[in-house]
Amino acid sequence: MEQTISEINFKTTGEGFIDITSTINNWITSKNIQKGILIISTKHTSCSLTINENADPKVLKDLSNYMKSLVPEEGFTSLNGSPKKSFYLHSDEGKDDMPAHIKTMLTCSTLSLSINERKLVLGTWQAVYLWEHRYLGNSRKLNFHAIGEFKQ
Repeated sequence: MEQTISEINFKTTGEGFIDITSTINNWITSKNIQKGILIISTKHTSCSLTINENADPKVLKDLSNYMKSLVPEEGFTSLNGSPKKSFYLHSDEGKDDMPAHIKTMLTCSTLSLSINERKLVLGTWQAVYLWEHRYLGNSRKLNFHAIGEFKQ
């Protein structure tokens, strides 16, 4: 067994999904990984990682709209039925700051994926996405850590 670790940078253009599947598969090929496990972690608290459908873009739009309904921008009303609205205390970087942190908490900051025959093991309609939760574009760093059988 061998292992390798890399930091991969992605530029986002603002809120939304970036399909990073081909970048991951290219990285696997460049490292000559035959089979193993890949752990991908985001090094940020306002974006996340997800595996979801890659065939119909309406799925991603629905996911985004659903998350916006779960995490309102200005604050929230208690789930216990109280009509009192609570406002976010943290807004250091703008009104999308705290909602982005909550969205990250509700999703994933790390994924563990299988590698077989020099590519990710995914279903037919699956892709790996970097999900930007902030309104403006950012430079995002992901950590790729693979453990497995490497071709010499």
